[in-house]
Amino acid sequence: MAKRVVVTGFGLVSPLGVSVEDVWRRLCAGESGIRRFHEEPLMVFRSQVAGLCDDFVPEKYVSVKDTKKLDRFTLFALASAIDAVRAGGIDFSREDPFRCGVITGCGVGGLGEITRQQDRLRNMGPAKISPYTIPKIMANAAPGHIAIHYGLHGPCYSVATACASANNAMAEAFRAIKLGEADIIITGGTESAVSELGIAGFCAMRALTESEDPPETVSRPFDRLRGGFVIAEGAGILVFEELNHAKKRCAPILGEVLGCGSTCDGCHITQPDADGTYPAAAMGATLRSASLAPDEIDYINLHGTATKLGDTAETNAIKRAFGDHAYKMPMSSTKSQVGHLLGGSGGLEAIFSLLTIRDGLAPPTINLTEPDPDCDLDYVPLKAREIKARRVMSNSFGFGGHNACIAFGKFE
Repeated sequence: MAKRVVVTGFGLVSPLGVSVEDVWRRLCAGESGIRRFHEEPLMVFRSQVAGLCDDFVPEKYVSVKDTKKLDRFTLFALASAIDAVRAGGIDFSREDPFRCGVITGCGVGGLGEITRQQDRLRNMGPAKISPYTIPKIMANAAPGHIAIHYGLHGPCYSVATACASANNAMAEAFRAIKLGEADIIITGGTESAVSELGIAGFCAMRALTESEDPPETVSRPFDRLRGGFVIAEGAGILVFEELNHAKKRCAPILGEVLGCGSTCDGCHITQPDADGTYPAAAMGATLRSASLAPDEIDYINLHGTATKLGDTAETNAIKRAFGDHAYKMPMSSTKSQVGHLLGGSGGLEAIFSLLTIRDGLAPPTINLTEPDPDCDLDYVPLKAREIKARRVMSNSFGFGGHNACIAFGKFE
C-alpha cells in the first residue's frame, strides 16, 4: 500500500510577523506587510518598497555568536523549523536520525553577504574577508544548519529553481517519504535577497513595481494597474511525516499532502509562456499525482506576482488545466499582502493553503480594484471569504521557466 504523507507542524517568518496564528489573522483581515525603504543605501532605486521581516529577532532562537555565523536566509529557515518542530511535538532524540531529513528551497542564497564581503575585499583587502563567507552564502546552508541543530542524518539538501524552489523542495520531501526513504522531512523555503544587488538587478529587469503610491497598495496582482512585484524576505517551513509514523506518536495532523507536479516552459529564461501551456501541464500533473479530477480542487493559492505577463499567463494556464471549473473556483494571491519571497514563497503559501482548509476561509487578493479584462477569474478581491475547502492547490513559477505545483487536502 502506498504511504500517505501528512503535515504535522509548520512555522514561518514573514513581513506580517513570526507567529503563524497572528500572521494568518492579519492576512485574512486584509493587512499588508509592505513598507517603504528608510535605509539610505536602498533609497536610490526606482523601486522603493519591500516586504521586510522587521519583527524577527534571531536571538530568540540561536545565540548571539551564532547569528554572526549564519546568513539571514538561514536564520529565517532555522527559526521557522524550530517553531514547526515544536508545533509538531517532535522529540528527535526518540527518532532514528537516519530516517529524518531536511529538504528546503532557496533561490539565491546569501546575496547580501556576497555584496558585503565583496565591499570588504575591495576596500580592505583579502585579509579582512570573513572566514564564514562561504558557509554563509551557500544555498544549502539552511538545510545543513537545521540538520545540525537536530542531529539528523537522512536526506538533506537544497533545491534551487528560482521562485519555484520551495514547491520543488516539498515535492522532493513528499516523494522521499512516499518511497520509504524517510519518516520525517523538514521542508519548505527561505529567502533574504532584499539587498542593494538584489534590488538593483530586479530593477534593471523592470520586474519590480515602481509605484509611488502608499506601500500597502502597490502589490496589485491581476489588477489592470499592476506594474511589477514587491520583493520580500522570509521563510515558511513545514514538517512532512509518514501517516502511520505520525499516528504512532499521536502527532497533530494539519493536513495531507496529496500530490505534486512540475514542468519547464523551455522557452525563455525570464518571460513566462504566454498562453499557459506548461504551467497548465504542471497543474495537470499535480491532479494526476493526487488522483483528483479538476473539479475536486476547491481553492488555489496563486503564484500571482503582479507582473503584466505573469498574471495573464497564470490565468490562461488555470483555464487550460481546469476548464469550466476555473470560473467556479476561488483563488487568491497572498503576495498582495506579503510580497514575493522568491525561493521562500512556496513554503509560506503552503502554510496559508493548509490554513484555508482548516478554517474554511480564503484570504483576499487586496488592491484588486480595477480588474484586468484578461484576468477574469475569481481572485477573492479585497476581502477574505468563507469557503468549503477540502482540497487546495498552491502554484509557484520561477525564472528559468520552472513550474511547480502542490496539492493539499483535509485529513480524513
